[in-house]
Amino acid sequence: MSNLYAAFRAAFPRDLSRVCLETDKGRTVSYAEIEEQSGRIAALLDKLGVKPGERVTVQVDKSPEALFLYLGCLRAGVVYMPLNSGYTAAELDYFLSDATPALVVSTPKAFEDMKVLAAKAGCKTVLTLDSEGQGSLTEQAQALAPRPDIAASEPDDVAAMLYTSGTTGRSKGALLTHRSLVSNAETLVGAWGFTEKDVLLHTLPIFHVHGLFVAFGCALLSRAKMLFHPAFDAEKALAAMGEATVFMGVPTYYTRLLASADLSKAKAANIRLFVSGSAPLLAETFSAFHERTGHHILERYGMTETGMNTSNPLIGERRLGTVGFPLEGVELRIADDEGNPVAKGETGIIEVRGPNVLKGYWNNPEKTAAAFRSDGFFVTGDVAKLDRDGYVVIVGRASDMIISGGYNVYPKEIETVIDAMDGVGESAVIGVPHPDFGEGVAAVIRTLPGKSHPSEGEIIAALKKELAGYKVPKKVLFVEDLPRNAMGKVVKAELRKANAGLFQG
Repeated sequence: MSNLYAAFRAAFPRDLSRVCLETDKGRTVSYAEIEEQSGRIAALLDKLGVKPGERVTVQVDKSPEALFLYLGCLRAGVVYMPLNSGYTAAELDYFLSDATPALVVSTPKAFEDMKVLAAKAGCKTVLTLDSEGQGSLTEQAQALAPRPDIAASEPDDVAAMLYTSGTTGRSKGALLTHRSLVSNAETLVGAWGFTEKDVLLHTLPIFHVHGLFVAFGCALLSRAKMLFHPAFDAEKALAAMGEATVFMGVPTYYTRLLASADLSKAKAANIRLFVSGSAPLLAETFSAFHERTGHHILERYGMTETGMNTSNPLIGERRLGTVGFPLEGVELRIADDEGNPVAKGETGIIEVRGPNVLKGYWNNPEKTAAAFRSDGFFVTGDVAKLDRDGYVVIVGRASDMIISGGYNVYPKEIETVIDAMDGVGESAVIGVPHPDFGEGVAAVIRTLPGKSHPSEGEIIAALKKELAGYKVPKKVLFVEDLPRNAMGKVVKAELRKANAGLFQG
């Protein structure tokens, strides 16, 4: 059977009373409970008339019951559609109207507003689920006997739909199949050496690929126990590290761990693997973490549409500034705008092909067609190059590229130089309208509290020694913080909007 839940179920231990996860409050959840509760939710979906292939939109807090809901959707063959818990009513209006779900599950707090938005989208049923796992969803599911079977899904049937971050216009619903999710999780279990002896410290949100498909998928397929925290808290994470063997996080988590005086080699001694992704890891963070803990963070590269594509090696050099090599089963090439491979060391767009790649975009045949080459390679929009040894080096997003005076400027190249300067916390290089050059290059720098930083003139002078003149920012701005999305990525669209008049007048 090709259903993702069937793959999970096949990996369950013979003794279903074994603990699968433990919350930060000491609650334990066994494999038997996962089987039973996901079965009850699958039965509820049947009772509500949600048919295979229809969408269930979910915007709830992280809890074991939220995982039961995800697994119940898989069992029933319906499409699970998680949404960021921070989305506003205006954003939700778009997502629901576009997805036309058969069922919406929300927090009790958002129930009244969600009911209005759901009705507008043609959805009559809205259920609730709170952070403690209580709500009308749980109440109605508990009244039913668990559905005993698993929907006979085909490999190319859609298991989940996640909306992209929408950096270049409206977000698109990426259709992820049972095949893509099974294959990627199985590949990662092997690549990262997961076994049933592992304990994963899970502090990521579960509305995103990283926390739901990567972390949770690896744990279930390997029978690794999870320490399941509702959100990342540096002190709580450090306190739990003595029990854990694997930690997955975004770069912001690592900077917060480094800010704690409790981070040490002794605290991290039981961890065999630290993984970082979802946003670029600064060289300063990589080096400082190694100095404090003795661990080299493993950086990898993925996206909503493909899951994970590359990874630094488990055994071997985890090279600073790279995201490693293509994972097993993933074909990767660096290509020009026409899809022709470029020479090693040259910059181009990452294109990938493999079972991990999305089926297409929901209700958007034009965008789907534009995203794929005729030979099946998916155009990621990420700009990169291969170093001399074949490690993939991400340069930035094609959508972030600046065209100044007719020259292409890749922000990452400039940011790497700025970030290495003393007193700089992090930089974001953007292009904003310029009367002469079309776009002018500007650098927005996050300063470090209590530390002096180089002046605008000093930064520009230092950059002129290392970069061609057209790449050097014409303005440098200093801020206490940079705008970020839920996964820690800097939202450059907000910076561009806020500084649109920088070179005017």
